[in-house]
Amino acid sequence: MSAKRSFEHDVRPLVRMLGKPPEEWQRADLVELCLREGVRVINFRYPALDGKLKELRLPISSRAYLERILTTGERVDGSSLVPGLLEASESDLYVLPVYRWAYLNPFEPDELEIVCRFADRGGEPAANTPDNVLAAAAERFHASTGARLDALAELEFYVFTQPESERFEGRPQRNYHQSSPYLHSRPIVDEIVRVVSEVTGRVKYCHSEVGYIKRIDSDEPEIDGCRVEQYELEFDLMPIEDLGAWLTVARWLIRDIVNRHGATVTYLPKLDEGMAGSGMHLHLAVRRDGRNVMTRDDGELSDDALRLIGGILGQAGPLTAFGSTVAASYLRLVPGQEAPTRICWGSRNRSSLVRVPLDFGGTRRLDQVMNPDEKGDYPAHLARPTIEYRSPDGSAFPQLLLAAVTLCAEHGLTAPDTLELARGLEVSHDQGRPLESFQQLPDTAVAAAAALREGRAFFEQLGLPARMIDHVVAKLDEEKDTGLTERLRRLPAAERLKASRRLMHKDLHKH
Repeated sequence: MSAKRSFEHDVRPLVRMLGKPPEEWQRADLVELCLREGVRVINFRYPALDGKLKELRLPISSRAYLERILTTGERVDGSSLVPGLLEASESDLYVLPVYRWAYLNPFEPDELEIVCRFADRGGEPAANTPDNVLAAAAERFHASTGARLDALAELEFYVFTQPESERFEGRPQRNYHQSSPYLHSRPIVDEIVRVVSEVTGRVKYCHSEVGYIKRIDSDEPEIDGCRVEQYELEFDLMPIEDLGAWLTVARWLIRDIVNRHGATVTYLPKLDEGMAGSGMHLHLAVRRDGRNVMTRDDGELSDDALRLIGGILGQAGPLTAFGSTVAASYLRLVPGQEAPTRICWGSRNRSSLVRVPLDFGGTRRLDQVMNPDEKGDYPAHLARPTIEYRSPDGSAFPQLLLAAVTLCAEHGLTAPDTLELARGLEVSHDQGRPLESFQQLPDTAVAAAAALREGRAFFEQLGLPARMIDHVVAKLDEEKDTGLTERLRRLPAAERLKASRRLMHKDLHKH
């Protein structure tokens, strides 16, 4: 069988057309494809500090020009893309295409998109841009541990549509895995699933989440009076650097698709009192010699997995600052909403900061549980164990969050005390230790900023630029939410509801 035929069923059109996996793509492959398929525009894409995907459109005028832009990239003003992180003398940057991050534009058949990274005037990866901070952290992790850190994200979001009828209304807090006709934005989400899957090749599934609001009241005219449905799109495991690229692309695609349907979407962590918040949980796995090493042969967590947990929990306070960046984040991280509030881990309790989910392993064939007459071979290596880090949400600085998590993971696998730390922070039903006995996560943006300010030496020593830490701390301090919960509690019910909604909705499209 030829190499090309072996990829004929891949969900990604570009993989089918080139007949090889993305990690093998060369510049010549993309040049020949553009000329053969009549591609007229190359779009360079790159994430800025706000997490949004920026673009530079490059119409193809000749083969020579196509070769040139795919070889040397283009120039951009870094001071506008990552404000405050570059000196005036450093603001001229190159955007250089990463060939494995190319994909066909799902809306314009004659356009090719390529996610880029930033380089400085000397041709080196720019030191103070989020993409390179993540890449450097991933390289450092591999150099220190001999392993690779894989990750996936659970991307939750709210879709706002104008109610067209009163038929088949949903129920608040009861929309988990709902289906049509009770799911009114299903056509929008169907397109999201198909497009994001074809672009990234990494979508596991998409489903409706708990949140449902029949009619939302808001000072924001874009969403006032809309019906709200909550969804989750989950990726499959991939190298953490690739997740940084595809997570940003997916967030852009979701916004663009929803807009094309005349609707609105947001990644806000909270929309209304008593309603489910939206998180962006991260699943992490250590891979050595091509094998997931999170469990032992007996199915129990490996020392690598426990050390990874210890690395995350050991820096849990300051780490929160990268993944929960607005005041509304801390209205989500409250007891009773299946959101983490304490620095601990376990296999069952969804209020713990790190959870160990089902991994499809075990000694029994799952296909024969309900199909006892099944005779086919049972594929090897079906188990995909991970640990789930549950506090981040859609307000996160995506590349900075992933970089900080990677640094914590590296420390976890290399420091002498993280194994014992993890064992001491397990919440177990057998032990009877109450959840309240564990240390609390920061409960406001200002508290998270203070935790990062106090713990910044850890991240700086592992390579996170001081300017980036300053930026994160300043942004959280701007929320001025110290004592917020108590201030809201003192208000009369109607005023409290109006004030909390104003606070929650103020960042509708900020991230």
